[in-house]
Amino acid sequence: MGHLILAINPGSTSTKIAVFESRKQLFVTTLRHTSQELSLFSSITDQFEFRKETILKTLKDNEIDLNSIEMIVGRGGLIKPIKAGVYEVNEQMIADLQVGVGGEHASNLGGLIAHSIAKEIKGCRAFIADPVVVDELEPIARITGHPLFERKSIFHALNQRAIAKSYATSLNVPYESLNLIVAHLGGGVSVGAHSKGRVIDVNNALNGEGPFSPERSGTLPAYDLAKLCFSGDYTLEDVKKMITGEGGLVAHLGTNSFSIVEKMVSDGDEKFRLISEAFAYNVAKAIGAMAVVHKGEVDAILITGGIAYNTRLMETISEQIKFIAPVKIFPGEDEMSALAWNGLSVLEGKETPLVYS
Repeated sequence: MGHLILAINPGSTSTKIAVFESRKQLFVTTLRHTSQELSLFSSITDQFEFRKETILKTLKDNEIDLNSIEMIVGRGGLIKPIKAGVYEVNEQMIADLQVGVGGEHASNLGGLIAHSIAKEIKGCRAFIADPVVVDELEPIARITGHPLFERKSIFHALNQRAIAKSYATSLNVPYESLNLIVAHLGGGVSVGAHSKGRVIDVNNALNGEGPFSPERSGTLPAYDLAKLCFSGDYTLEDVKKMITGEGGLVAHLGTNSFSIVEKMVSDGDEKFRLISEAFAYNVAKAIGAMAVVHKGEVDAILITGGIAYNTRLMETISEQIKFIAPVKIFPGEDEMSALAWNGLSVLEGKETPLVYS
C-alpha cells in the first residue's frame, strides 16, 4: 500500500477534495456551497468550521479511513511572498492565513483546514505547496517607472510548475535544466519565464497586469484609468471589479465562457471574432516578452489551463510564437494531483519541506 494523501482546494463557492494512494487517485469530489449557506458568514475565515465539517462528513460518507492518511496538502493562500516549494503549516503561517496578510481569499482556508484535520490524526502532517504568492522574481523584474510602484508575483504557480515538471519528466531531464515559458490560460492569465527551476518573471495575474482574460482586464492604459478613477462616476469597488471579475471577455462580450465565444465566432459574429483574436494576440505578445527575459534561449513554450482546450485559439497563438521555440499544449489543470504529488515528493524524501517565517 502506498502513501495516503488528502488534498484540499477551497474555492469561492466550492471545496475540492481528493484522496491519493501515492500517485493513484482513489477519490475526488467537488463540494458545492450555495450562496445561502455562505451568506451566514461575515468573512471567508468564518467559513472555516462549516467547510471543515463538510469535508469530514463527505469523507466519512464515502468510507475514507481518516486514520490511514499520512499527509494533508492544502491549497496555499495569500500569505507573504515565498519561494517555490512545499511548506509545512506552522504557527506563523496559521496566523497569517487567519488575518489574511496578503488579502482575503478562499484558498486561505486550505492550510487552516489541513492543519486542523491533521491534528486529529496520529502521525499526520499538514502542508501547502506552490501558493499563488510564490515570488522568485529577479530584482530587475520588480522595477516599474515610478518608485511608488513595484511589480508583484501573483500567478498560477501550482499548475505552472506542475506542468513544467511534467514536461521535464517526459524528456527525462531535470526541470532545473530547462528554460521554459509557461502560459496558464484560465479565468486569469499568467505567463511565466521559468529559468532553471525558478520563475524569474511573471505578470501579476490577479490585480491587473498582462493579457486580459475571461474575467480580468489585464494591463490598462494608465492615464485613462487614472482619469476614470477621478471622474466621480465610479467607486473604488467599481474599479476593482473592472480589473478583476468583470473585465476581459465579460466586459467586452458579456460572457466568461470561451465555448460561447467560439460558437459565436463560428456563427460569423465579427465582434466576437475580433475580441477572440485580440485575446490570442495579447497572450502571444506576453509570451514573446518572456522570450526576451530568456535572451532567446527557450527550450519550449508550454500552454495550459482550461482555455487550452480551444483548438482554434491554440493554433492562432502557436502560429505567432512557434518561431521562438517548440510549442506544447497541456489542456486543463489538475491542481489536486499537483497538490498530492508535491506532498508525495516530501514523503518519498525527494524534496525537503521549507519553513515559513
